[in-house]
Amino acid sequence: MKRHLISAADLTRDDALLVLDTADEMARVADRPIKKLPTLRGRTVVNLFFEDSTRTRISFEAAAKRLSADVINFSAKGSSVSKGESLKDTALTLEAMGADAVVIRHHSSGAPDRLATSGWINASVVNAGDGTHEHPTQALLDAVTMRRHLSGTGRDLAGRRITIVGDVLHSRVARSNVLLLGTLGAEVTLVAPPTLLPIGVEHWPCEVSYDLDKVLAKSDAVMMLRVQRERMNAAFFPTEREYARRYGLDGQRMAVLPEHAIVMHPGPMNRGMEITAEVADSPRCTAVEQVANGVSTRMAVLYLLLGGSEPAIAAPRPEAETARTEAGRTETARTEESK
Repeated sequence: MKRHLISAADLTRDDALLVLDTADEMARVADRPIKKLPTLRGRTVVNLFFEDSTRTRISFEAAAKRLSADVINFSAKGSSVSKGESLKDTALTLEAMGADAVVIRHHSSGAPDRLATSGWINASVVNAGDGTHEHPTQALLDAVTMRRHLSGTGRDLAGRRITIVGDVLHSRVARSNVLLLGTLGAEVTLVAPPTLLPIGVEHWPCEVSYDLDKVLAKSDAVMMLRVQRERMNAAFFPTEREYARRYGLDGQRMAVLPEHAIVMHPGPMNRGMEITAEVADSPRCTAVEQVANGVSTRMAVLYLLLGGSEPAIAAPRPEAETARTEAGRTETARTEESK
């Protein structure tokens, strides 16, 4: 992998599969009595969050700690940033403290790329969400979830049909998912009202539809996006009730999905708007599973970016192999004595 993870477009198919395979290895740690590996002992990971978050920050913190890294949580609120300190000065401070990796969430699109390419800091930079641009680790954990449910024996998602529904305009999750799923061979369809689609979406590697009911029957997974009302400064749809009627997923629409299909949501949910409580709490909804997969996926990303060249979890040697090795050593010792 490259030194930084700024965009899902940074990942080749082999890179993406390496992360997904490593995440599956890391998931086994959660089944252990002691959920920890010594892999990043002595390394320092800084969570640099200029924007409010719960799931992502806690997920990265848990991931780094399970790899035995030292974690520093930096929040813009109550810091020198609130006094006018620039991103550059913050970065120089972190560099002086010896940060090995910086996980940054920022309200401005492009901030993680600026941090990675500016020369202010030598640490690896991970984009944890920048403005309405991208959120690559969310796309990776979504791919981990889809692969476990949909891939069968395949390593990628070739031929699977994924439908992403809702506020695409303000969603960094949607853009990263479209890029990554395309790399993994999936066929992606975006469904949203015209007012909630970004300019230039026709150049994205996906199809666009305005009718949710037309695509449900042929979808292997449906990802419902949160309506980001805090980012809206205009009326993008008539009423919440009208939006829910046309683009919300309820029990009746869920029944149209193929039996194997799953329902996804990056969270947090607006229950009753883009998704009903009946669907959110159904066994087909993977929202909670996505949170669990987020920890193992971010463990994989941090491990690979910070120099992981050996298998993350060493497989124990079979007893027969151990016996053969010991027998070989004994035979070698006897030969040396006879000489």
